[in-house]
Amino acid sequence: MGTLKDLTKVIEQAQRQVANTGSVEFTMLEEVNPMKSRSVRRADAEECVDNKMYYGDNIRLLKSLAEREENRGKLKLIYIDPPFFSEARYDAVIRVSGSNIRHPAYDDKWQQGLYGYLRQLTARLILMRELLADDGLIWLHLDWHVVHYARIIMDELFGEKNFVNEIIWTYKSGGSGRRRFARKHDNILVYSKTKHYTFNVLKEKSYNRQFKPYRFKGVKEYRDELGWYTMVNMKDVWHIDMVGRTSAERTGYATQKPEQLLERIVECCTEPGDLCADFFCGSGTLPAVAARMGRSFIACDRGRLAVESTIGRLCAQGAGFRVYVEEPEHRTEGIRKSRFEAEVHMSMEGFPGSDKSLVTIRLGSVREHRLPPGMEEKSRTVIRKAVRNSPLDLIEAWSVDFDYDGRVHRPSAVFVRNKKGLEDVCRQIVGPDCRRICVKIADVMGNVFYVDRPCTQIRSDAQ
Repeated sequence: MGTLKDLTKVIEQAQRQVANTGSVEFTMLEEVNPMKSRSVRRADAEECVDNKMYYGDNIRLLKSLAEREENRGKLKLIYIDPPFFSEARYDAVIRVSGSNIRHPAYDDKWQQGLYGYLRQLTARLILMRELLADDGLIWLHLDWHVVHYARIIMDELFGEKNFVNEIIWTYKSGGSGRRRFARKHDNILVYSKTKHYTFNVLKEKSYNRQFKPYRFKGVKEYRDELGWYTMVNMKDVWHIDMVGRTSAERTGYATQKPEQLLERIVECCTEPGDLCADFFCGSGTLPAVAARMGRSFIACDRGRLAVESTIGRLCAQGAGFRVYVEEPEHRTEGIRKSRFEAEVHMSMEGFPGSDKSLVTIRLGSVREHRLPPGMEEKSRTVIRKAVRNSPLDLIEAWSVDFDYDGRVHRPSAVFVRNKKGLEDVCRQIVGPDCRRICVKIADVMGNVFYVDRPCTQIRSDAQ
């Protein structure tokens, strides 16, 4: 493929795919920090919007959202970082018991080649346009592999006159070759839906020649350790480092984007209370940044590891959000039927002369039932060793709902692994109205295991 004629067919087939895609109902599975799950209310906003994380196929989610009138034209910012058509498989690098394991993150190989890749991307862009606000911007993050094709497709879908910028994100990391210059940048295409998009001009330093003062009349100059500079409107080439191996924000997820990059994007085209979306959310940088900056978010990914990485990241920063799963596939395959099993000890001790009790929950051993088929033997060996010697090293996060209703996990206690490790004991005082307790445990590979028990059983076991 390589002609304009082929691109026309891509768009036609993508439109047919959109028409044939059925919408689905997503079921709420989890609600974390409900009092914080809504963004700051803007003075001109009709209502606050809940932060939402979806686990499922993004095209079915997009179709479901676009079919509802109340969702169309509501997204102030859409940022997507889809696969780049690199024809490679990507692993997450995860630390377990002092060693690194490599876990499959996502596959960027396409059976139908470039044509199939562009058709899938275009179908999703068609639906995203329906959801983009008239004053919003969409940011499509790619690189040299297909950005030239994507530019033509975006011109067709959004209009040539609605092209706003091509941002060049340049960085130091990456390899180099002897047959070409080192490829050290990504391309981010920015489009609007109308001419009335929001844009907040950002400023950056511009150093004077030889770092000496100009002393021009009316021009304010500043000085730092390098020399003299002025503040100018930001250019379309952004020098931002990739997420380094020792970076505090590093999750280990493949192709993780830095928060500084997303902070700049969010700041330049949204205000507190605006709704942002990332339908290829990966490690969750956009929802993490949006929540911290007072914006609402919609995030989606079909990968178990991506979803749980995002949930853990949001929990660690105290964000509020809801988690939805696609029915029936993901509820049966990815959520309730786990690839691992954890031992959980629960006890309940009453207080003399009181109707309240102290609940103690302690994590025990871990058993991994099925390791990913694409995992290398070295990583499998590390995991098997951890199961025998330090099973809690395989747990990334866990949470407890002390008032489980049998449907939605609403934890009041959340524990996420950090540099100091992971707490393995939870204690909480409960009243006589405590009926059922649910514990959710996520391992380092994104697998989830639930244990829920009635309080009557916990009391009887303690006796």
